Amino acid sequence: MIPRPVHRQSLSMFTVTRLENTPPESIDSQIMQMVVDYVTDISRVGIAPSNPLYPLYQYGVGHEVHQYLQAMNGSRGFPVELIVALDDADPSVVSGFLLYLPVQGDPQACSIAYMAVKTCQRRRGIARAMVQKMLGRYPHAELACFVSKVPYFEAMGLQVLGARGPQVLMNTRDHQTDGLLAVLDIAPIYHSLEVRQIHAYLLKQHGKRAMTDAEKQRDRQLDQLTRHARLYVQERLV
Repeated sequence: MIPRPVHRQSLSMFTVTRLENTPPESIDSQIMQMVVDYVTDISRVGIAPSNPLYPLYQYGVGHEVHQYLQAMNGSRGFPVELIVALDDADPSVVSGFLLYLPVQGDPQACSIAYMAVKTCQRRRGIARAMVQKMLGRYPHAELACFVSKVPYFEAMGLQVLGARGPQVLMNTRDHQTDGLLAVLDIAPIYHSLEVRQIHAYLLKQHGKRAMTDAEKQRDRQLDQLTRHARLYVQERLV
């Protein structure tokens, strides 16, 4: 089924569009490619391309986003919405996407789950335009980001509320919603046969010691990010 675009907003050289149901393959595949390309920014782990585990997270996070896109048809029993920025010169080209989850029990609230803009399309206001489109429907919005991204989202009107693991929790208001946020259980993805096969391939390619070191490197980075987020929030909220 081709999704019906609603509330189209024409901007300079791109158009921001909200889709009502699961996107067609042409859009889905471009979103998946962005997830693979920018998994360091999108992943809550912040995995670096130099880490041998990187391909595993490219698959895992890609599968997370794919499941949310499929859930837009209502099959999972909770709402998922998507905003895409399309290139005005070629409307078949996706320049950026924003996937967010409306909060049940609070019609004004939502939570940003994933967002990316192509590198070649950045600094053109695409991310800001997508966020503004979302806020037009859900003015009480939250997200979690790494410390380095906090000023970026503050410029969009969000404020620091607290720390959430390795990330900083931000909101358009000074409090979180009391509504219910339903999310997919992504744990099975990382215990799936496909992930085990990818891990086995990486193990064969890099060796046991390198893979063990990669896991330790990931865990050390997560610990550092968690401490950084906690200290940053403590300083900001004093």
